[in-house]
Amino acid sequence: MTEKLMSNDELPTSKFGDETVLTHHGRESKSQYGFVNTPIVRGSTVLFESYEDLLAGKSAYKYGRHGNPTNDAVEQVISKLEGASQTFLAPSGLNAISTALTAVAHAGDHILISDSAYEPTRQFCDSVLRANKVEIEYYDPRIGNRISELLRENTKAIVTESPGSLTFEVQDLPAIAKARDDRDIAIIVDNSWATPLYYKPLSLGADIVIHAGTKMFVGHSDVMFGTISTNKKWTEKVRATYRALGVCVSPEDSFLVARGLRTLSLRMKEHQQRALQMAKWLETIPAVEKVFHPALAQHPDHEIFKRDFAGSGSLFSFTLRDAPQKAISEMLNHMRLFGMGYSWGGFESLMIPVKIDQQRFATDWVEKGNLFRIHVGFEDLEDLKADLGDGIARYNAASPA
Repeated sequence: MTEKLMSNDELPTSKFGDETVLTHHGRESKSQYGFVNTPIVRGSTVLFESYEDLLAGKSAYKYGRHGNPTNDAVEQVISKLEGASQTFLAPSGLNAISTALTAVAHAGDHILISDSAYEPTRQFCDSVLRANKVEIEYYDPRIGNRISELLRENTKAIVTESPGSLTFEVQDLPAIAKARDDRDIAIIVDNSWATPLYYKPLSLGADIVIHAGTKMFVGHSDVMFGTISTNKKWTEKVRATYRALGVCVSPEDSFLVARGLRTLSLRMKEHQQRALQMAKWLETIPAVEKVFHPALAQHPDHEIFKRDFAGSGSLFSFTLRDAPQKAISEMLNHMRLFGMGYSWGGFESLMIPVKIDQQRFATDWVEKGNLFRIHVGFEDLEDLKADLGDGIARYNAASPA
């Protein structure tokens, strides 16, 4: 007999799979007059029943900035998926990573950052953290256990992004965690690409996992959002910084994120299938020099990907032979279906040109030609192929022979 699903507080931690968690977790229908979804609870002030309750802090909620039922519903789902001790919600992915880094790194500390990291992460580290006397060092994303050679007495964090969201190197997280050993160094992973459905960094040795929840968690291109999920060791330190900075998320945004999470598994499966088909098709196009997708057998990190990941995301890159800006303009300005935009994760397909050479400090970008990153949405795949094929033809026609 199938076990009856229980309310969130009663739901066992290991009884159900991720799809069931996405569907049922974070919902308290009994306390919501039977309505399926946790409602939007707006509010700043929380009233206490008595002076004694006020002194004792005897209330489920004490102040609007410190949580409410709508936000808690999302935190609970993400924590369950990540296997985290606690999840904190942030108003953007950048705020999530900046809050996490502020919690673990201080003046005089040294942090290591993957050379394939998200550009806003790099900008925050190179501006705010450097200005506050934190030493920033970039490392080869394929360094693996050799990262031990870069660790110092004052190293406080290793920031990884796997795969890198522009060039798609996959990091050997277990090797990095082993090299860190028992030193008091926080390993922070940006898991936006794979989501906790396909990659669970905390089980591989990470301490803190962040998401640009704007992307896959939301799924509809209409909310800015971020998350910070921690293991038990780092929860209180992150909580203290989170509260001191006054970070909070509107319940309206959380409600929309909760909506997106209910279909995350279905969307990820569809994104994975479509992106892989598109990547394999691009490999057959003579004008395409290289495709950067870790689920492809030719990718240099494919074996690590197969070992650590259960699936792949919507995003990958490819290169076309070197050509002037006019060719890029001709290609992109006349696309019918692929839009130009810096985000991803929604229902619509996107493509942007990417310049890597000025974003590398520890490694050289040796690939020739122009790099393009695409997010494969939910349009008819044959229509997307036709649109991209026509764009590549325009690119070639505008390029010198």
